[in-house]
Amino acid sequence: MKLERLISMIYMLLNNEILSASALAEKYNVSQRTIYRDIDAICAAGIPVVSYQGVNGGFGIIDTYKMDKSLLGSYDVGSLVTILHSMSTVFDDEKAQETINKLQTLQNDSGMPSLSMDIGSQHAYNEYLRIIRNAIKERKVVRFEYMNAKSERASRDVEPASLLLKYDSWYLFGYCRTRSDYREFKLSRIAELTALGEHYTRKHEAPVYGERLQQDNRPEAVHQDAVLHFKVETLARALDFFYNADKTYQEDGSLIIELRVTAGGSERWLIPILLSFGDGVEVLEPPTLRERMKEKIKKMVRIYPEV
Repeated sequence: MKLERLISMIYMLLNNEILSASALAEKYNVSQRTIYRDIDAICAAGIPVVSYQGVNGGFGIIDTYKMDKSLLGSYDVGSLVTILHSMSTVFDDEKAQETINKLQTLQNDSGMPSLSMDIGSQHAYNEYLRIIRNAIKERKVVRFEYMNAKSERASRDVEPASLLLKYDSWYLFGYCRTRSDYREFKLSRIAELTALGEHYTRKHEAPVYGERLQQDNRPEAVHQDAVLHFKVETLARALDFFYNADKTYQEDGSLIIELRVTAGGSERWLIPILLSFGDGVEVLEPPTLRERMKEKIKKMVRIYPEV
């Protein structure tokens, strides 16, 4: 078929300096006139094929369009293709797909890839991700309703600077006009997102996470060790949440997990997670965390009084 021949010819041209019309005609068992027509079709598709005259002449693709194979090994190419493919799926990025096509010409094998990833698993976010990314490119202000950590909802006007994927969640980093400062917004808490017609002129810089981490570890913060006992039936979820914590398996198959938390700070996110385990976890230490868990459970019981 002509399409298959054209695609094959493109790969041949990408992987060779010069190919003569006679050599191409012999390979595909067609006339040289057919090869000339195919070359015209490839050029019309936007691929810069040039003709070289002389005894050793023929056709080739300009060097600036091709990537030097010596720059990347097969592992590098495979990893880049995997990442770009996932990005192009999320953002519907045609340029990323074009780059993928070029990189794939450098791969020496077509076997099963050793790396696979899906950064768009939360497909409900994809439309918001595309809106935000386009707003960043076009330097447009975005407006949305946001629910903060205190469950307070408010409208925000933001100059978007970058999208961040961390801890399996997407975040928007930008200058919040409502708060007159830079903020991070978790995508799952954003609603009614729209890109306004207004363009911003402020020059934004990427967030410095090292400095923020140092602030979170400030000397005045009170740290304490939490000791948690997980039953056997909850081990898989416990490892999902507390993979980096110290773990000690018990003789009965249960698990003791120890982690460092900030009193009054980290406990706010830890308690809801522990409550999601139901009776599958017990807080052993510290006593203050046990008491707070008991208070939460008592409040929950009051919601469901006995009939």
